[in-house]
Amino acid sequence: MKHCIEIPRLEEIDAAARRFLKETDRHRLIAFHAPMGAGKTTFTAALCRAKGVREDAVSSPTFAIVNEYRTADGEPLFHFDFYRITRLEEALDIGLYDYLDSGCLCLMEWPENVAELLPEDTLHVDIAVKEDGTRVLTWEDE
Repeated sequence: MKHCIEIPRLEEIDAAARRFLKETDRHRLIAFHAPMGAGKTTFTAALCRAKGVREDAVSSPTFAIVNEYRTADGEPLFHFDFYRITRLEEALDIGLYDYLDSGCLCLMEWPENVAELLPEDTLHVDIAVKEDGTRVLTWEDE
């Protein structure tokens, strides 16, 4: 089944994040594919807010590769940024499979840099930017 969520204005991102979480609730591994500046980190921050993560705790893990947050329920939530990964061994060195096998929600930016390591059940989400600035999230699942 194909899914699509449009976010015409930044003010609508929190509602879009809540809708996204409802529509993807059975997925624990979510990979966001988008060009630089399309809003991957901004949308991830909105997802974290929707899960009850303290807003001041969320930041891009560009240099750390992974940040761990706690949801309102006390569950770990992992936020990855694989932008700086140039060799698959770098992802393995941080214990990637421990995170992916944890059963916790894993939100991944720049997943194409570690595509060979991602499990088959990873949900791949594309974020596109229309000429008017609207962000469009699309994904397909069963």
